[in-house]
Amino acid sequence: MEVPTKPKTQIDEISHSLSFSTSIAGDTSWDKFPLFRHRSRQITRDTWLVSAFVLLQIVIFAVTMGVNDCSRNSNGHCAAKLLGRFSFQPLSENPMLGPSASTFVDMGGLFWNALVEKHEIWRVLTSPWLHSGLFHLFINLGSLIFVGIYMEQQYGPLRIAVIYFLSGIVGSLFAVLFVRNIPSICSGAAFFGLIGAMLSALARNWNLYSCKVSALVMIFTISTVNFLIGFLPYIDNFANIGGFISGFLLGFVLLFTPQLSQDPPPHKGKLFEDDMKSSTRRKEMFDRPVLRIVCLVLFCGILAGALIAASWGINLNRHCNWCRYVDCVPTRKWSCSDMTTSCEAMVSDAQLTLTCMANGKFRIFPFTNISQARTQDLCTLVCS
Repeated sequence: MEVPTKPKTQIDEISHSLSFSTSIAGDTSWDKFPLFRHRSRQITRDTWLVSAFVLLQIVIFAVTMGVNDCSRNSNGHCAAKLLGRFSFQPLSENPMLGPSASTFVDMGGLFWNALVEKHEIWRVLTSPWLHSGLFHLFINLGSLIFVGIYMEQQYGPLRIAVIYFLSGIVGSLFAVLFVRNIPSICSGAAFFGLIGAMLSALARNWNLYSCKVSALVMIFTISTVNFLIGFLPYIDNFANIGGFISGFLLGFVLLFTPQLSQDPPPHKGKLFEDDMKSSTRRKEMFDRPVLRIVCLVLFCGILAGALIAASWGINLNRHCNWCRYVDCVPTRKWSCSDMTTSCEAMVSDAQLTLTCMANGKFRIFPFTNISQARTQDLCTLVCS
């Protein structure tokens, strides 16, 4: 025998809806979840933006190696010769398995003479898309996939694209202020912008997340690995610093409460009420328009100041003797000094002898038919 159930009236449905929406509006931290959730618990949203960034940077790296053409421009003196045109420069020249310094200049890397004498400010836009080598590409894209997919799923592609592009530009402008006569690339600036935005988003929604310490350790580990790589040749750490600062500020401006797809738990008494009030107070503190305005003004001021300083050709290395060591660690393989290299070339018996005019070092190469740009690359290698 079926027990008749009381049909729901329209008033009951409205009352239930209002009570549910009120609990959500009063506090968005009704169920904490880890910052880096398991794939089965992540929000099912397309991540086409990060996928496009990864694919684009792989294509640009392949084009860079094709332009480098080590087998022809270096007379076969290459690493991984089986790759032919796409083989890498010797490890003594580029330890990251990548192209030569002259190729970085041709592809739009930052270079003091090109920026100051030729006023090629467009390099600020091209430098964030270059990588120093295959190792750098793998580490950078792996970190981008790990962080970028999460950020795009939580906050959508539009805001992440804005943070990514602006952080790359500001990072490049930071690098211009410390650039030397050695080509430098700024592909890490945009990634560090996402790291900075993730930290600001974590601060905004602190009580929404559990396992916050482990998340901070994970972010710190990824950032440290990418920053340490910046001490190797051609990778600019000042770009990473500028990208991080801009991303941190833009995170407070653009990133609001992340997308949640969980049901609120039942009422848990006074303890839950106290936690809800604490979370609401914290969220209100970070959601104040004053904070967003201040961060936006700071970001615009940094962007304008870096742009003006770069257009005036200001070089902060002249006022800071130790700043070069933020971007470089001197070894026997390369030097951190910003010197103009010049060599005396002598050709005999199908051999090229380059003698550095600064320190008297010389080296004999088993070829002679190379371009002037390639000769300058080898001269820099001899003098370092």
